[in-house]
Amino acid sequence: MSKRAEGERLPTTKTVEKKDAPEVKKEQSKEQKPKKPEQAKEQKAAEKPQPVKAVVKKPEAPKVQAPVQARVAAPVKRPAVPAMPKAPRPDIDIGIDVELPTKTCKDQFCPFHGTLPVRGQIIEGVVVSDKMQRSVVVKREYMRLDRKYERLEKRTGKYLAHSPPCLEVKEGDKVRIMECRPLSKTISFVVIEKRV
Repeated sequence: MSKRAEGERLPTTKTVEKKDAPEVKKEQSKEQKPKKPEQAKEQKAAEKPQPVKAVVKKPEAPKVQAPVQARVAAPVKRPAVPAMPKAPRPDIDIGIDVELPTKTCKDQFCPFHGTLPVRGQIIEGVVVSDKMQRSVVVKREYMRLDRKYERLEKRTGKYLAHSPPCLEVKEGDKVRIMECRPLSKTISFVVIEKRV
């Protein structure tokens, strides 16, 4: 009869390995035992896993080369030329049919003798105030149609305008003012004619 029938178990490979494994370990430990205590310390130190030190590398700054400076010739010193005073501009036609002023002035904001160009709307009115320096307040009266009641209503508007000294504008004068570039926060007109 076979051994299996009698109830005996055949050894498996796993059981054989388990039985053999302790004997192998014992044999290895006997071979590794040092004879002297100094050798034992060295062997233990060698067996211990040494901690790995993390080395952090600092990023290297990019190498910048110094810019190559071109040789520049020394500036030649020239004798200073005295600045010529700006002569007042001769009377010019500003493109509007107005009488030219009889006097001259050195005002840079004068449309006749300065450099101020004029454009846009022309308004006629009466000078209400001339207390500012080279500026006047011009009052303009006009009629406006009220569509609902079909009537005309009288309205007034006040404009601040630059007054060139060559025109000699005073309070109560009838004047014509014309639009120009903004000269200040509130002034965008200039007097172009004094009416008699």
